Amino acid sequence: MTRINVTVDGVSNADDVEPRMLLVHYLREVVGKVGTVVGCDTSNCGACTVHLDGRSVKSCNVLAVQADGHEVTTIEGLATNGELHPMQTAFHENHALQCGYCTPGMIMQAVDLLRENPDPTEEEIRVGLEGNLCRCTGYHNIVKAVAAAAGSMSSERSNA
Repeated sequence: MTRINVTVDGVSNADDVEPRMLLVHYLREVVGKVGTVVGCDTSNCGACTVHLDGRSVKSCNVLAVQADGHEVTTIEGLATNGELHPMQTAFHENHALQCGYCTPGMIMQAVDLLRENPDPTEEEIRVGLEGNLCRCTGYHNIVKAVAAAAGSMSSERSNA
């Protein structure tokens, strides 16, 4: 067992883990953040995407011990004071989900995309989401939601 210290959604956690435990399993089974889903376990689908020190990573491709001393944000950590993150709101308002399985990872990737490119074109959104798969929607409403969130987040920055 290896002792790790990880801040998850603003809360410090100190836990003993098997050195081979994946971050996705640590988040779900030890910390209780079940919004981060296990999709393919091969890093192909992106359903398990979280932010590690503010950058999106596929948590099925990161060992929990690699997160030692770092900060992880999950889908549960995006909301602030009970208010949904603008990306979460945009997904809801634009019906950007069907079964919802890919949604947490898709939202986390989209937030990172807008961090890097606050005003992306439709093509840039599609390219930015390439590593996250949705088997239900055909992506139209997902792209629409990311564009809407970019607009609302841009307005918030302008008003700040």
